[in-house]
Amino acid sequence: MDILRRTDSPHVVRCHAVFEKPSGDVGFPHGVYGHGHPRELAQDPRHLRPDLATLMYAICFGEPPALPEGAAEKFRSFVECCLQKDSTKRWIASQLSTHPFMSIWIPFVMCRPEDASMLLEKAKVAVSKSNILFNTIEFPDPVLLRRQPNNFSSTSLPQTVPLPSNYNSDPRPSFLNLDSATYTKLIQSSTRTGCLINGKLTHAHMIKTYHRPCVFLLNNLLYMYCKCGELDDARKLLGKMPKRNVISYNSLISGYTKVGSFDKVMSLFNEARVAGLKPDKFTYAGALSVCGQSGEIEVGKLIHGLSIVGGLTSQILVTNALIDMYSKCRQVDRARMLFENSDQLDGVSWNSLISGYVRIGAFREMFSLLVKMHQYGLSLTTYTLGSVLKACSVNFDDSEQYGKMLHSCIIKLGLDSDIVVCTALLDMYAKAGNLDVALQIFKVVPDQNVVMYNAMISGFLQEEAISGEHANEAFNLLRKMQMKGMKPSKFTFASMLKACNAVEDFEYGKQLHAQICKNDLQGDEFIGSALIDLYSSSDSIEDGLKCFRLIPKLDIVSWTSMIVGYVQNGQFESAFNLFYELLASGSKPDEFIVSSLLGASANLAAARSGEQIQGFAVKTGNDKFTMVQNSQICMYAKSGDLDSANLTFRQIENPDTISWSVMICSNAQHGNATEALELFESMEDCGITPNQITFVGVLTACSHGGLVKEGLRYLGKMKKDYDMTCNVKHSVCMVDLLGRAGKLEEAENFILTSDFKDNPVMWRALLSACRIHKNTVIAKRVAERVIELEPDAAASYVLLYNIYTDAGMEAPALKIRELMKDRGVKKEPGLSWIEIGNKVHSFVVGDQSHPMSQLIYGRLEEMLEKIKKIGSTDEGPSANTESGHKDNNMVNYHSEKLAVTFGIISLPKSAPVRVMKNLRVCSDCHTTMKLFSKMERREIILRDPIRFHHFKEGDCSCKDYW
Repeated sequence: MDILRRTDSPHVVRCHAVFEKPSGDVGFPHGVYGHGHPRELAQDPRHLRPDLATLMYAICFGEPPALPEGAAEKFRSFVECCLQKDSTKRWIASQLSTHPFMSIWIPFVMCRPEDASMLLEKAKVAVSKSNILFNTIEFPDPVLLRRQPNNFSSTSLPQTVPLPSNYNSDPRPSFLNLDSATYTKLIQSSTRTGCLINGKLTHAHMIKTYHRPCVFLLNNLLYMYCKCGELDDARKLLGKMPKRNVISYNSLISGYTKVGSFDKVMSLFNEARVAGLKPDKFTYAGALSVCGQSGEIEVGKLIHGLSIVGGLTSQILVTNALIDMYSKCRQVDRARMLFENSDQLDGVSWNSLISGYVRIGAFREMFSLLVKMHQYGLSLTTYTLGSVLKACSVNFDDSEQYGKMLHSCIIKLGLDSDIVVCTALLDMYAKAGNLDVALQIFKVVPDQNVVMYNAMISGFLQEEAISGEHANEAFNLLRKMQMKGMKPSKFTFASMLKACNAVEDFEYGKQLHAQICKNDLQGDEFIGSALIDLYSSSDSIEDGLKCFRLIPKLDIVSWTSMIVGYVQNGQFESAFNLFYELLASGSKPDEFIVSSLLGASANLAAARSGEQIQGFAVKTGNDKFTMVQNSQICMYAKSGDLDSANLTFRQIENPDTISWSVMICSNAQHGNATEALELFESMEDCGITPNQITFVGVLTACSHGGLVKEGLRYLGKMKKDYDMTCNVKHSVCMVDLLGRAGKLEEAENFILTSDFKDNPVMWRALLSACRIHKNTVIAKRVAERVIELEPDAAASYVLLYNIYTDAGMEAPALKIRELMKDRGVKKEPGLSWIEIGNKVHSFVVGDQSHPMSQLIYGRLEEMLEKIKKIGSTDEGPSANTESGHKDNNMVNYHSEKLAVTFGIISLPKSAPVRVMKNLRVCSDCHTTMKLFSKMERREIILRDPIRFHHFKEGDCSCKDYW
């Protein structure tokens, strides 16, 4: 009779004694078990019923330490009342005589030692008066048994009690004379039910009674710890065993194999051989299995040789382990040779080899082996069909046809209602894009389980760009799943969070987070990473950080999600701080983290930080990943070092679409239109298919180079040759291209005929072109439209204000300033920064907060005086994008001028001065920079949101076309 079963909490044990539950309720049903949890019973004694099951729980499995104040006394009073009943006395006697677990539990669960004494004494009196089975019951003396310590944990190994001075040949007290057979049954019962705490209590009882266990009992105890996942405790127990045999080592090797701990398995394997034990087939099977899991093919070959020497290769278990090991290490030819030369093969042998072919993508050999398996009369199991159907879900030649043939075969075999096979079928059709067929299979299965629901949800969400329709289907499936009483798994929640992130339904994502907390899954690494991604995408990075801190065991995916979230939200310094925390924890960053940090360096234009990350990537071996090299190109390009970006690109062995796109966009940003277009032609010659980002770079190059005809040709090429639709970024590039070329009316017509005529970015690009060509008529009309679409954006007001100012129209300009003031629109202040050493120095217009401000202003005045002798700084209009009004004194102290002056002071003459700015550079500063570069004989690189300006010898790379 199974009297003990664990609930979700290790400290709550339900009693299924003499009675069956009257209903399917998973909690404590009314009736036999009383009215709810024992804590509730204790708080309200009116609900207590002195039946036998409640009594057993009260005596053996109650939790007095967790009861509220005053409830413990009521609980004890109730127990005393129960002990006065004759039926209770007889039942206690029979249960204590037949279930030794009860006498073990009593001293451990009571609040105080005197509570245990009281109950045991009451039980003795009750049984003695009833005179039933009294002679067969042995009660432990409460004085000798200790109270459970306050820091007792269900995951701690019982401590050994030192032997007393009067220890003799049989030190066990007569009142607890349990033999090895009884202990073995108790341990085996704990192993069967997975109840770790019962097993540890039995172990503790053995220690307290100074029992001398035999090897057989210790092996059972060792196996119990391994089965319950307490491998560290099992290892300690093995170290304390006076005698060990090969079974002892096999149990622990099996446990470590399940968790893939290669080093510990090999250590135990060698330890067993050094101890003079002869490994058996189970030892070799465990060692080979962990070699396959970890890909340690050389060690696996060595163990293969040892198995030959040991004469165990004829054992089918060892043969299967060898086939599986070679298959998982992607050496299927060796596995096939073993398979062909083996005299004994079973279904596991065939399945292992089939899985090996699936793993390396040898699909034709896999199908050939499947046919042979059927010809030899071996039945196709669900595992076999699942592996083959998984292969058909990969897009290879005739994969759909093979999948349909297997489907018909499954129907003939009568396995079309098997839930495992149907789940694999559903997954195959979903990955092939046949969602209708997948949905039909899902509906005809009578008893869908959580795995099948997960497969169907995953089918709707497998596309890279998840549509709102498919996301809603997934949401509906989750609702139906819950209505049926199914408990969603962590995979379910992770998939749904992905859907919420894709369709930006963040409110539903928060509801899912609440359900995750309700199901106590917020500490799972998989779900934690999905929650971080959700909150990062919804601009709630602080909530993402809270989810990150709640994950008890952080894996590299969790770290990556949090660092990427910081980078996405522009918190680059926090990203670097978290990276340092990752290094301090001893974890090894992967290529995704390195790529993200290079992206952060690129956005900061912090070349020094980027170079340090690159050095770290070289040291850790992550520099060979194409993803990292692409980010490295972007980092150097955005930092103004296009030569280093070109060098990195040439070092990539197999550049992909992203590599080419980044290089094309980088050259376009730096004003190298010809080089960008040549790269695009080379990309096509290499057979690399461009994507939409590639064409954004191409059209940007045409815009910055004034290549109108080429831009129109490439736009047509994108639509016709590559069947791509024009998105808002392509359209903005075309408006900018036409506007810069002076074709303002054509640009306006392009906007009106496009699908993005209500996008303010389109109109703002045209407004910038009106400023270049001083067209106040079109500018007024365009400005009214863009202000209507985006009334709170300061950039549109500032552009129109500058257009009127440059045209000498003071009255309309003042009206624009008054309109901004009335609407509470505030202009973003201009900010420029420069990296010197390991520090970034930032400046605003007229800034005097820098510690070297006196030296900076003195040097700037000196240079301004010198350039007056070379040429006038009043060339062209004074576009006051930074100060917002015309003030010659303030124009002289724009942020980029201060930053460049500081760079000239701080850097050696051979080093270029690289300055970044958050707003577009004004024409006055543009002219001044050209003169500075000529006078100081320095290369000055200035990046604004639009492009790079390389000033050298009095010229700019933009050729004044900007």
